[in-house]
Amino acid sequence: MDVTTNFVSTLNNNSTADDYSNTLVSLVAGLKGLSWLKIIVSFIVFAFTYDQVIYQIKKGSIAGPRYKMWPIIGPFLESLDPKFEEYKAKWDSGPLSCVSIFHKFVVIASTRDLARKIFQSPTYVKPCVVDVAVKILRPTNWVFLDGKAHTDYRRSLNGLFTKKALEIYIPEQEKIIDKYLERFVETTKSGASVFFPEFREIMCALSLKTFCGDYITDDQIKLVADNYYKVTAALELVNFPIILPFTKTWYGKQIADQTMNIFEGCAQMAKDHIEAGGEQICVMDAWVKLMKDAREHKTEDPDSKLLIREFSNKEISEAIFTFLFASQDASSSACCWLFQIVADRPDIMAKIREEQLRVRNNDPNVKLTGSLIDEMKYTYCVVKETLRYRPPVLMVPYVVKKAYPINDNYTVPKGSMVIPTVYPALHDPKIYENPDEFIPERWLDPNSPANSAKKDWLVFGTGPHVCLGQTYVMMLFTALLGKAAMFADLHHTITPLSEKIKVFATIFPQDDLILQWKKRDPLTGEILS
Repeated sequence: MDVTTNFVSTLNNNSTADDYSNTLVSLVAGLKGLSWLKIIVSFIVFAFTYDQVIYQIKKGSIAGPRYKMWPIIGPFLESLDPKFEEYKAKWDSGPLSCVSIFHKFVVIASTRDLARKIFQSPTYVKPCVVDVAVKILRPTNWVFLDGKAHTDYRRSLNGLFTKKALEIYIPEQEKIIDKYLERFVETTKSGASVFFPEFREIMCALSLKTFCGDYITDDQIKLVADNYYKVTAALELVNFPIILPFTKTWYGKQIADQTMNIFEGCAQMAKDHIEAGGEQICVMDAWVKLMKDAREHKTEDPDSKLLIREFSNKEISEAIFTFLFASQDASSSACCWLFQIVADRPDIMAKIREEQLRVRNNDPNVKLTGSLIDEMKYTYCVVKETLRYRPPVLMVPYVVKKAYPINDNYTVPKGSMVIPTVYPALHDPKIYENPDEFIPERWLDPNSPANSAKKDWLVFGTGPHVCLGQTYVMMLFTALLGKAAMFADLHHTITPLSEKIKVFATIFPQDDLILQWKKRDPLTGEILS
């Protein structure tokens, strides 16, 4: 007795049994007549239809393509070459918009208030970077912690980036700055060259020396600087989510592991140095000193800054790697735009040079200190305006932990990505007059609309994951720009692509910035080479 007969026998007392029987027999007969080709085609049609239906349900009333033009993959191919203009069109399309790529539904928030709300909603969202980031940065990394675990970890790190702590690192930073400014002059004696890779290297060297001091060798710095772009490529917003050999994600994982292994060795050297009574000269030293103080002056006071636990070399290495990840691309972007902008505006360069000599009492060789950097008010404003005018990080991806009622009309589905955007807030004409013009003076008056509208200043984010290094960034770039302006004459080769924005994790000039550096006498302005 076959399955159909069994099924029919259970319906003998039902008036529609014959109808059910005939329908089921026809169905079974139809399936037996299908070829594999028809089954495959039917499955594809079903999958495509299901994908479109789910997209429509998740999209709801927010802006976005009416249908997924490319079934399943969505705009994946277009996203391999992201364009700033396409991002801006998405922001302009509405406060909330969406795309769907493979299995990932992405909601983009483009207003200041929605961006701030996401940044400040740890109950509903957590930073995710991209799907593969957990595998590359390691799932044990502190950036993937949530709630109290993240808060407790962060408390241990806050003391490493106070102004007082940062002043300890200035002498080592100045050595790196002097070394690279000399190198830039030497390497462009025969003519201008592309400076995107040069600025990536100096930013990497500055970060690594700040984090690791003399525990990291020049060869190791060169190794990390040369290869680190592979980590960036692996963590692009859209990338293949599985690590396959010889793909971007595979190379990124290799470099990340190699770099973290270097940092583990540095962490042990820092522990040995501080335990032996050595002075603090880098972030690792400061972190180890905090642990040592906490151990030797143990307290149960929950508000005590000494209430931190011991961290293993592995944990330190992972945290330091995230500092590098957070700083490397953003700082390289800021460096490119900063020097392009200043090189193209001789009036601004002249004001920086005047200020640098004035705060040094006309002695250009005065060593950098925290208090000296504090006096560089105009130079600081140029750095701040650069970060507003060309914010390195346009968007910050979060994953939705549970259905998130982001406003009265829309709930972001669980498992989706939600991305707050900072660019529109930083170019709001109600706050920043002529927002598409570069005007450092807008920051000089403490009561100006720009300084008063602190909610719009989203360069470093806000909320529980606000950037730890914002004071570090402002101090470092103010010092770097001041010294470069005094000792170098910059010539920028302007091309049709100079003002076009390239998106590679952060943003850069599309022509990768073509510069020539010449040595300059800070006192006379004479070109020396």
